[in-house]
Amino acid sequence: MALVFIGLGSNLGDGRANLRRAWALVAALEGVTPRGLSCPYLTEPVGMDSAQWFTNAVGALETGVPPRALLASLLAIERRMGRDRAAGLDRIVDLDLLLYGDLLLEEEGLSIPHPEMHRRLFVLAPLEELAPDHVHPRIGRTVARLRRDCAGQAVRKTSWCSRQGASDVREACRPSGEAPSDFRGGQAPSETEKTKSL
Repeated sequence: MALVFIGLGSNLGDGRANLRRAWALVAALEGVTPRGLSCPYLTEPVGMDSAQWFTNAVGALETGVPPRALLASLLAIERRMGRDRAAGLDRIVDLDLLLYGDLLLEEEGLSIPHPEMHRRLFVLAPLEELAPDHVHPRIGRTVARLRRDCAGQAVRKTSWCSRQGASDVREACRPSGEAPSDFRGGQAPSETEKTKSL
């Protein structure tokens, strides 16, 4: 069994609900045991021109499913949720295979670790919640160190529920596959919100 980390993203529609549904579908895959889901993060688009900000998270699971078969299942979930990779850069859901144990793999259409993850704060911030001491098998640095070295991207930690107060403390960011999901994703934050970015 390998410890696997999956990146989840959405910038169309209800971002939190999209990620919650995607994670539930991942957790239901045969041969997969979910181990944790990070907080959601509101993030500025990176490497694409879009006014729609993303909601991102990272999930952890254990599995013996081979990487290529797992990737095929992730892509099938994207299609099931309505993603058309030929329709444009904005997407209802994006599922990336980030890490598969300590595996180093370079094949056509599949690179493990994900080749851009160490440059993306929207991946490293939620990944650090789940595995700060996990060592990137190619670079040899911990996730916490990679996050400290990654700067210049607007990322704001949110929670799985929008209400402030006691419910946030009880329900937000628990390491499970289930979480409240009333966030309206796909919207750029206000100027005040931007000043709160990490």
